[in-house]
Amino acid sequence: MSIEDTRTTNRLAPIEAGARIPTLDVMRGLAVLGILAVNVVSFGLPFIVYGDADLSPFPVTGANAVARWTVDVFFHQKFITLFSMLFGASIFLVGGEREDEARGRLLRRRLFWLAVIALIHGLGFWYGDVLLLYAWSGLFVMLMRSMPAGALIGIGLGVTLLLGAMQAGTAWLMVAGPPEVVEAMNEGQPQHTMEAVKAAIAAYRSGWAGAMGQNLTSWAFLQGASLSMFVFSTVALMMTGMGLFKSGFLSGRAPTWVYLVLIGLGGTVLALLGVLEWSEATAARGAHPTRGLAEAVASFPILVTLAYVSLIVLVVSRGPAWLVSPLRPVGQMAFTNYLTQTLIMTTVFYMPWGPRLFGQVDYVGMWGLVLGVWALQLIWSPLWLSRFSMGPLEWVWRCLSYGRWVPIRKAA
Repeated sequence: MSIEDTRTTNRLAPIEAGARIPTLDVMRGLAVLGILAVNVVSFGLPFIVYGDADLSPFPVTGANAVARWTVDVFFHQKFITLFSMLFGASIFLVGGEREDEARGRLLRRRLFWLAVIALIHGLGFWYGDVLLLYAWSGLFVMLMRSMPAGALIGIGLGVTLLLGAMQAGTAWLMVAGPPEVVEAMNEGQPQHTMEAVKAAIAAYRSGWAGAMGQNLTSWAFLQGASLSMFVFSTVALMMTGMGLFKSGFLSGRAPTWVYLVLIGLGGTVLALLGVLEWSEATAARGAHPTRGLAEAVASFPILVTLAYVSLIVLVVSRGPAWLVSPLRPVGQMAFTNYLTQTLIMTTVFYMPWGPRLFGQVDYVGMWGLVLGVWALQLIWSPLWLSRFSMGPLEWVWRCLSYGRWVPIRKAA
């Protein structure tokens, strides 16, 4: 980098608090709180239980069935979808158009340091880290940030729906297809047992070495899946989010009827999913009364996410914004809040300095933990931001990205 390049980069500065877009902060706050309701299962139970309630070490009936159903219907994949879309918007907010070389360099450093932080997070604490996937995906999406909004939305949303259709078809075939097809598709699938679940729980509770061994195994598996599969869906969602931001949709500039149509569509999908997932939740262990239809409908979380986004935009820009204003500080500190969720949950479940409750907390108990963390983050975020301009980990990330000390205290 030349001396002139350095001077140009040094003139860049983080966005001022007064220039922030309210809808984006509210969405970030909702997203970071919402993903905890899903992630808590992977904090407190073995990886193989995350997607298969039949392997749960406790009965998923009664209140536990309701707790699991609530996550599957209203939270699962909806908020990670929103998080990914918002990250796509942030790539443009930070990097600007491709012709802006100084902001492009800043964006590349931002993604590099995100990857470093992600490796510490994933290897040292929790295998479910999504930040490394975002850093990888961001390298591709940053090349598209000068594309027109319509092209970004068309390609991103089109790929997302196509991947959803493929997933829906696969889910249906694996349960309700012709017998020979079902047998062929299930052949070679890992056959997990309750013994494997018990062994994983024992390893997590045995101490730091056992827990980190399990964590490393799961992390390596997920990173392989991220590089081979998840990066495509994540890039598509980031493109969609960037396009929606550039078009003005995320800041409330689209016609009201567009938001209402998306709310109606997403609400219909949500209602259908609720009925189907309830049939699955109340069925006997191992039974699939919807014959794969629940999994097929669940393959299109983008439709529900867009309904959530539309509702937020209408409330913030055209309705009683005070209803969602507590989410703004949480969203301004989304990076800090995401990583502190990991610190709290790993302390509760398997870190040596905590009570090591891994495998001992059922779905109802997990909801209690989630609500507790939500309350903490809704309280501490505005308290911190009353004195500082950004969250503590946002500050660390920005100092590393800008390559200089960035002021954090608010001016008196």
